[in-house]
Amino acid sequence: MRWVRFEQDGEICWGHLEEGTITVHSGAPWAACRHATPERLPLESVPLLAPCQPGKIICVGRNYAAHARELGHAVPGAAPGEAPLLFMKPPSAILAPGAAIVLPPVSRQVEHEGELAVIIGKRCRRLGAEEPVAPYVLGYTCLNDVTARDLQQTDKQWTRAKGFDTFCPLGPWIETSPQPGPRPWDGLQVETRVNGELRQSGNTRDFIFSLERVLQEITAVMTLEPGDVIATGTPAGVGKLAPGDRVEVTIQGIGTLANTVTAADAP
Repeated sequence: MRWVRFEQDGEICWGHLEEGTITVHSGAPWAACRHATPERLPLESVPLLAPCQPGKIICVGRNYAAHARELGHAVPGAAPGEAPLLFMKPPSAILAPGAAIVLPPVSRQVEHEGELAVIIGKRCRRLGAEEPVAPYVLGYTCLNDVTARDLQQTDKQWTRAKGFDTFCPLGPWIETSPQPGPRPWDGLQVETRVNGELRQSGNTRDFIFSLERVLQEITAVMTLEPGDVIATGTPAGVGKLAPGDRVEVTIQGIGTLANTVTAADAP
């Protein structure tokens, strides 16, 4: 099932998408009282929003070995008990499909990072080592972890580099099952194109830290709530964005998240 979030007559609405038609629902997919309504809408008749508005966006850094190497970092996970590198993006960075990534004037090196995003569907705290993740996951979508690389390097921590408004494009929808099987997130091809040119190509089977391990580590620190987003890391091939670019993140079994790029307005 594909869940969409959209605007209609000034209201934010939810629905499930099937063969180009949205069945409108009375609330978010995780709402206990949510139900399908009789209303049906063509997909092209409404503007899609980001498929959720999370309270938290937790990201995994360097979860693909090739990406760690391209930035000159040691590949994590080699030392016994080594944990994934976690950081956060603010919810204000969320950007809808089709909207413009705004390049801030304080950075000269803003880069794309296409990723698989996991959308939490049920409150999760202190996930056990043998506990399945499926009951806590609503579904999966595409995410672009836009990064001001020069600021990331000079600041020595990542809040500013990752946190600008528009630096977290998300969507176009939440796919509950990108592929059949007990681990629907495993073995998905992740690709990023800029102006049609393939920049990134990786597969989630190459995660250094599995989704199970990532959720264990996160929920040992903080409680995940419905609608929270987990960005699982980016493959090698990150690169600079420029005004006028069109960047597309495509994930097998989910779809394509497309956004344009623009310079910030002069002050």
